[in-house]
Order: sequence, then C-alpha cells, then structure tokens
Amino acid sequence: MLIRFLGAVRTTTGSMHMLSANGRYLLLDCGLFQGKRKEAFEKNRHLPFDPPMLDACILSHAHIDHSGNLPTLVRRGYRGPVYATPATIDLCDLLLRDSAHLQMMDIEYSNKKRIRDGKKPFEPLYLPEDIDVLMKQFVPVGYETPTRVADDFTITFRDAGHILGAATTQILVDEGGSTRRVFFTGDLGRYELPILRDPVVVHDAEILITESTYGNRLHPPKEEVGATLVRLVNDVYAQGSKLVVPAFSVGRTQQILYLLDGMLRARQIPTLPVYVDSPLSTHATEVYQRHAECFDDEMVARLRTGDSPFAFPGLRFVTEVEESKSLNHKPGPMMIISASGMCEGGRILHHLKNTIGDPKNIILFVGFQAENTLGRYLIEGKQPVQIFGEQYPVAARIEKINALSGHPDRNELLAYYRAMAAPIQRAFVVHGEPNESLALAAAMTEMGMPGVEVPQPGQEVRL
Repeated sequence: MLIRFLGAVRTTTGSMHMLSANGRYLLLDCGLFQGKRKEAFEKNRHLPFDPPMLDACILSHAHIDHSGNLPTLVRRGYRGPVYATPATIDLCDLLLRDSAHLQMMDIEYSNKKRIRDGKKPFEPLYLPEDIDVLMKQFVPVGYETPTRVADDFTITFRDAGHILGAATTQILVDEGGSTRRVFFTGDLGRYELPILRDPVVVHDAEILITESTYGNRLHPPKEEVGATLVRLVNDVYAQGSKLVVPAFSVGRTQQILYLLDGMLRARQIPTLPVYVDSPLSTHATEVYQRHAECFDDEMVARLRTGDSPFAFPGLRFVTEVEESKSLNHKPGPMMIISASGMCEGGRILHHLKNTIGDPKNIILFVGFQAENTLGRYLIEGKQPVQIFGEQYPVAARIEKINALSGHPDRNELLAYYRAMAAPIQRAFVVHGEPNESLALAAAMTEMGMPGVEVPQPGQEVRL
C-alpha cells in the first residue's frame, strides 16, 4: 500500500491524500488551497495526478479546504463515485456553487486588468455546470455503515463532531491476503460544543492520518466564550457601534446564533439587531434544520419543544444585495455575522471596509485564520490592510475567541489518541502549519506512539 500526501501537508488548506493498493486508487478529500492568490491559483488548477485514474473519492466534510476542488476533479475527467454523508452532500451543493460564483467574480475582476495590459485572460477554475455533474456522482453513506467503495477498499464513516455531517473515515485495505486498517481523522471536532454530537472514538486502527490544526496550542476554557461574547455585545450596545463577525457559513455561524439565543433568554444581553449577511449562511442554516440526525440530545430536546435557536428576537437573515449594502449606512448598535470566515472574499469585505476605521467598532474572529489571509493579518495587527486593492488603516478593536473552535487543541487531540487505545504502527500528522504539526508529532512520540511522522508535501510512503 502506498500513501501520497498531496495537500494540507505542513499547512492547513487543500486537504488531499491518496491511498493505492493492488492497482486501485482512493482519494481522501479534494480541497481548495487558500492563501496567496497567485500560488493558490496555480496549485488548485494543476492537480498532482490524472483524475480518471481514481477508483473512488472519499469526502470527510463540506468545508471548502476539503471539498472545494472536487469540481476541478470532474472538469479534468473524473467520473467515479464521491462518498460522503447525506448532510455533507447537501452542504456541498451550497458551498461549491458559492465557490464557483466567487471564483467567477474574482476572475472577472482580474481579467479586466489583464485585458487592459494586453495579457491573456484567466479561465475560471470550474463552472456551475461542473458542479451539476459532480452532484450526480455523490453517493450518500450514513454513519456506522461499512461500505465497499472499490475492490480491496471498505470504508466506515463515524461522527467527527466538527461540522454538520463531518466524518472520520476508517478504511480497510485488503492486500496480499491481509487487511490493513487506516484511520483518517479529516477534521476532528470537540466535546461538549453546542448543536452537534461529540466525536466518536475509533479503537481499531494501525495507520493514523491525523489533523493538527491546533497541535501546539491550548484553547481557553469553554466558559470564557459566553463571558467574552456577552462583554462585546454589551460594549457595542452601550457605544451604539457595530460588532462585525467574520464567520464560516457552516458551523461557526450556527454556533454563534445558538449562544446568542441562550444569552437573550438569560437576559445577559439586550435585544439588538443581529444580521446574518450571507445567502450561503442562510441556506446552510436551513440545511442544519433538516439534519437532526447530527444533533446532540440538548439540541434535539429544544427542537421538540418548537424552540429554534435560529429564530430569536432581532435576528434577520439578509440575502438581497441592496439590503446588505444598506447595513453600511445604518447606525449601531448592531451585530453583523458574514462570510467568509478568513476574510478572503464575500460580503464580509464590504463590512470590514466600512467599519475598520472606527475605534468604537469591534471585529471579532471566532475561527482559525490561515497564513497570508486578511483575517490573519488583522489578528497579527498589520497596518494598514488591503481590501479590494486599496489600503485601509485599522482603528477598530480586533478581538478573538478561540474556545469556539471546531478543532481540538493539543491536549484534546492527545486525549482522543489515548481513548483510541489502538495498535497504531505508523502515524502521519497533516493539516497543520509546521510548528503545530511538528509539536504534536513530538507529543505523540512522547506518549509512546511509534512511527510518528510529519510528511513533506508530495511525499510518498510505502507500507
């Protein structure tokens, strides 16, 4: 058996790994690489293999850094199955169409300048019709359902607790009369977060491929989330200003709404306008409400009483462009939750442009910010920052809440491995920046796990 580490290796984006055995090829994830525009454009356009060679593709979850290059796979000739949970498939129908739309807008903007300069215009990475083809190739697979996906490959999805429909994948590989057991975490979730069930621990694995997003960091106590959010909402209410939250449309937006609903009920915050300004977030919230099979007991109990945390006083979902624009001229207090979560596109850029210069406003980050993204620059205090090609000085308060992360921290990852109690023979640490991956690998070795390695991009390992 051969493993090729093709993406999200010593970085957190572009998740992509390939297993091969007995002349069969299985792709784990096919994510978009995100970062510096030119580098991302080249990496996403040039897949490091010939797509028709694949026998099957496995998708861990719908986040774009894991799913976003699937349409390119189709555009380059892949016609095989893509296995995912039903909730992941529904979310991909939204997220990938949104991705295609944003890319076409970016290409249109870039091509105006290229044409003026006498250069050849770029072509979009993929088109909406590629997604139409892809959606027909999805095969829904529920949790805890062993499924033969190709000769010599059987997978079982288990709840990862990361976002709606996210799955870890156990892969049984039959080779040479024996069975190898590979466990791919995708993106793991955390325990005792709202809405979703906790991650399921897998006990039977010999080869581990694990994420390491926060492999060298500890999250603050979960109790601090509520206290911080209450403080910031009350600050903008008192100042008549704006609290702007860049948030991923899937997962983080719904968590924040859940928390705000609870705070209003407990009278910890006043009622103020809360705008979810993202058509994608609006539709993703609708998908959430269709997939109660992914909810934890508390969320299920609330829904049974007819109490939805996505319908509290003051909450408004904004879909129309003109209403979105009008928010920039309305006085506070208000809260605006908008995508993208790393400030790399979408309506959040307009809100940042219009709020970033006022010291009364607050920009709150509630998720991981990858290197070379606008969100990362803001957290690191860069002055000024570039938005739509223009420089803007940052006067607004920059705040962050790490405890809402959908990724486990160092100690939570190590606790998960201990709970596995599995006969791990080799472990590969991926989906983390170098410091995070190397630190986690060292900690895994220290706890007694053999054969722990942080692969290099493109590395092949024969087992």
